[in-house]
Amino acid sequence: MLSSTAHHADVVIVGAGVAGLSAAHLLHSAGLSVSVLESAAGVGGRMATEEIDGFRLDRIGQLLNTSYPELHRTAGLGDVVLRPFSPGVLVHSGGRLQRTGETVRRSGEAGGSPRGVGGAFTVARALASAPRPLDEARLGASLARLAGTSVERLLARPERATAGSLVARGLPARTVHGFVRPLLSALLCDPALITSSRVADLTLRGFARGRMCVPAGGAATLPRQLAAALPPGTVRTGVRVKEASINRVMTEEYGELSCRALVLATGAREAAELLPGLRVPPFHPVTVVHHTAPKAPTTGPALVLDADRDGPVSHTAVMSEVDPSRAPDGRVLISSTVLGTPPPSLDRSVRAQLSRLYGTPTDDWELLAVHHDPEAVPAMPPPHDLRRPVRLLAGLYVCGDHRDTSTVQGALFSGRRAADAILRDFGVHRSQESPPLSAVA
Repeated sequence: MLSSTAHHADVVIVGAGVAGLSAAHLLHSAGLSVSVLESAAGVGGRMATEEIDGFRLDRIGQLLNTSYPELHRTAGLGDVVLRPFSPGVLVHSGGRLQRTGETVRRSGEAGGSPRGVGGAFTVARALASAPRPLDEARLGASLARLAGTSVERLLARPERATAGSLVARGLPARTVHGFVRPLLSALLCDPALITSSRVADLTLRGFARGRMCVPAGGAATLPRQLAAALPPGTVRTGVRVKEASINRVMTEEYGELSCRALVLATGAREAAELLPGLRVPPFHPVTVVHHTAPKAPTTGPALVLDADRDGPVSHTAVMSEVDPSRAPDGRVLISSTVLGTPPPSLDRSVRAQLSRLYGTPTDDWELLAVHHDPEAVPAMPPPHDLRRPVRLLAGLYVCGDHRDTSTVQGALFSGRRAADAILRDFGVHRSQESPPLSAVA
């Protein structure tokens, strides 16, 4: 039972996604009492994982990157296990798969060097089906420059829609359409590439400096681990907030709960319903289609992109090869992502395209689940403020990926920024506040 005392908690956080849970950890470590209220039956928000017949199926399937600083800085995530994809990607172009990226020694390994510089050139070397030394050199130089460029310098560049900025990168059209465009579409969940070119630069920079990955056990592992690391009773699920203000929230289950500060850590639309006037961005719809097959395709733990765009699937992977814990022993899990509005005959269209991508019949594949979210990822068209204010006024704060970048990194860091703002307003000193942009993007 929630406390019925007049002062319920120093800070009430509405929403138990990774943004709210990140803020809760920082506030608790500073000595404040915190209560996290979540309307759903479990934590995580859009980072949900459904379990069906021993399979663990992500609802959105956003890709993470080992270069995300907040995955390593956030209290409660110290033991999280990240399962990396193969270095680079497999691109289906001209009717066949081409590996764009080779195994690169990681920074810190024997004889290794940061992937951002040396790895950029190996990505280029495997790009074309026939040797194109000039193409390779241009792509390698472009990625290497991004890997070594500071965030501040990237943000000083002119900003426009990514689609219009690609030709200005000095890369051949076949390189742009055969690698850069499908990669960015997958990482940004934006098939039309309306996203700010500055965000695209940051995304490519992260790709050049790290490895794409997923949490072991499914996306829900991150919020569940964050919630479990908080004191018992901090997170309350199944609590619906009807009204919210600086020093109180009204819930359907427990009536009025008071606080010294309120944080809205819900999605953008839910936050605007509680605080009318908050901006609601447009969204990118995402559909994830999960299949199981009698035999795994031979791509291994690689991310497969479709540069030909001859079907609804943007990218796909044999997820049981990337993270074996997502499928029962001996079973195969293929997860495919459709961006935008899915076609009416979704499964038939997806199967036909996957047969071409993987080079194998898919008639005997079994459909496990289809997860569609029309508001999966907040859009980031230009001009996009990468650090939208999280402090609305003293005592009232809002965080989430819609206040930052539409990534797990952005959600976690927005929670950190909200916690910092609360501590400053409360006059509580914390030894290390949020780092500058160059250390977090």
